[in-house]
Amino acid sequence: MIGHTRRGFIVALALLALGPAASGAWAQADPLPSWNDGNAKSAILAFVGRVTQQGGSDFVPVEERIATFDNDGTLWTEQPMYVQAAFILDRAKQMVKEHPELAQQPVFKAIVDGDTAALASLGEQGLADLMIATHSGMDTETFDKAVSDWLATARHPRFQRPYTDLVYQPMVELLAYLRANGFKTFIVSGGGIEFVRPWTEKAYGIPPEQVIGSSGKTRYRLDGDTPVIEKLPEVDFVDDGPGKPVGINRFIGRRPVFAAGNSDGDLQMLQWTTLNTGPRFALIVHHTDAEREYAYDRQSLVGKLDKALDEAPRRGWLVVDMKNDWRTIYKP
Repeated sequence: MIGHTRRGFIVALALLALGPAASGAWAQADPLPSWNDGNAKSAILAFVGRVTQQGGSDFVPVEERIATFDNDGTLWTEQPMYVQAAFILDRAKQMVKEHPELAQQPVFKAIVDGDTAALASLGEQGLADLMIATHSGMDTETFDKAVSDWLATARHPRFQRPYTDLVYQPMVELLAYLRANGFKTFIVSGGGIEFVRPWTEKAYGIPPEQVIGSSGKTRYRLDGDTPVIEKLPEVDFVDDGPGKPVGINRFIGRRPVFAAGNSDGDLQMLQWTTLNTGPRFALIVHHTDAEREYAYDRQSLVGKLDKALDEAPRRGWLVVDMKNDWRTIYKP
């Protein structure tokens, strides 16, 4: 019997002798193991193969291989409420503990009392006021630490796991597969940019400079000899719906050739990506698995998928059926 070391040496010699073609074949493995074999997986692999084939009619130069991904409901679980909303509620409760007088304000009183009807009755403006109150009045580094500390201890109410454990393994594989083929991957989220940035590199391999999100106004100042960027109680940019292509144009400067979303909030990003010349790819994650995750679309208050679902067949967008197309939802 040939020893392991000698066998490895012989294999290496054989690969060198046979040349690059053999080495490539040896290296090939399933890049999307958490996806079931089927139309969805095949369509992704075929598209990436076409746009990376040197000399092919659909070849896309590396510098133009831009891929944009929504976050909530596309890369991690967004039910029963957006993760940032859970953070806001917990932070508001903590603020009341530290400043009991806040409990006299309707929005804080509703949170402390657990009065969801009263909270809903405050409307979008009341919730916006709550977001401003819980996200401003501090510097960005302090807020970054608050987000990181909360994510380290908070647990999803159904799965009782950290929220960052509830990222979709099939999508993590897709991100890695695209990057391995020369794509630059961006998050384009309706969530707050400073809420998302602290953890995306570890969770998805996407660094903070490749995250676009809704943002509040900030200002630079010196605190003694310490420079800080202070968060102000004003909204600067909403990165949702028609704001997504605006944000892509503003912060990336190139139109994507690949985009993924899961809701009507991503509709305009998918249109901006695909209604153009050349090879284009749009993907919608359709939540159809009530047992392993959640099943929702047209009637959901969180991640509503209605108009984009209707538009997908006409545009040739890939609708990924979570129940049937994904072998695994979360990493064990």
